[in-house]
Amino acid sequence: MRKLKISELNRLTPEEFKLTEKHRVIAILDNVRSLHNVGSIFRTADALCIESVYLCGITATPPNNEIHKTALGAEDAVDWKYFAETTDAVAHLKKDAYTIVAVEQAEGSLMLTDFVAQKDAKYALIFGNEVKGVQQQVIDLCDLCVEIPQYGTKHSFNVSVSAGIVLWEAIKQLKKTPYDR
Repeated sequence: MRKLKISELNRLTPEEFKLTEKHRVIAILDNVRSLHNVGSIFRTADALCIESVYLCGITATPPNNEIHKTALGAEDAVDWKYFAETTDAVAHLKKDAYTIVAVEQAEGSLMLTDFVAQKDAKYALIFGNEVKGVQQQVIDLCDLCVEIPQYGTKHSFNVSVSAGIVLWEAIKQLKKTPYDR
């Protein structure tokens, strides 16, 4: 095997990315305080070609040098919107028939291993604050909660890691193969 050069990866330009049909998935960041986590989620959103990232509450917005450190320019390619309240973002998406999913440990949550994405549905996946998680008032508005199974001594993943895991699984289920465009 030989490691591929960047020039061999056939990546989209930011202009091509903006014109590409996106997966009908939106990541909602509910008061995510770390700008590095925000940047990392932008980079994941770019890699998986999702529709948008909604930044809510105290979540910082581009342009921002700290977001850029981990986003590496993805914040310029990926569509994003800001909402002062996460509940307003959820209400906005419910009007457009999105299935609203909190990624949280909650009573009655569905393990990610049991989650089945419907190919004709649109999804908004909510990722919470690094300490407090997704707000209860936001969970109350959700169609379901999905939980990532964990087997060690810690009780949570970093929010950017959680976003990577859940977004990848959703996109994997919504595509025929991971390389289809």
